[in-house]
Amino acid sequence: MGVLLLILPALSASAQAPAIVGQLQYTLDPSLSRVNARVGFFGIASKTARFPKVSGRIVLAPKRLDTIQLNVDLDATALEAGDSVTLERLRGPDFFDVEHHPKVHFIGRGLRMTGPVTAQISGSLTAKDITHPVLLSVSFAKPPAAATGKEPIQFTAQTKIDRTEFGMNAYRFIVAKTVTITINAAMVPR
Repeated sequence: MGVLLLILPALSASAQAPAIVGQLQYTLDPSLSRVNARVGFFGIASKTARFPKVSGRIVLAPKRLDTIQLNVDLDATALEAGDSVTLERLRGPDFFDVEHHPKVHFIGRGLRMTGPVTAQISGSLTAKDITHPVLLSVSFAKPPAAATGKEPIQFTAQTKIDRTEFGMNAYRFIVAKTVTITINAAMVPR
């Protein structure tokens, strides 16, 4: 029994250890991170929704950036919009239906560098329990290959989705189908 008590903490620690040597773990700093969704409105203007409550983490190995693990959660119940009518509609059943689907989730599992500080992250986006693949175009403040695990990682990412693929079909003649999502993130070492 005494040996088991000594072994269990070691097993627990090894189960949480990164799978690839040199992996660094970061947590999203919600006070320094923003997620916005912009959509065309009446074909001549646009409306922007903001997700002020975000959480997430990233695991990366500077020598194996292709093994990235990125998870971001958006609290759809905290969604903000420019006016109360838009906010009510976005939170309602025609769009995010926050009563039944309070979270929007992104998982990134593949990173392909396109330059020293630019990349594409492939992953999946889930909203209203509907998941579709997405590709994020990313610009890092510093090369991720130079990450040390001691300094924050900052990046801006953008993607475009078709809202109707996520069951958000209302107001087709007023609100465009294409939504541009922009993420400004600061990830701090864990």
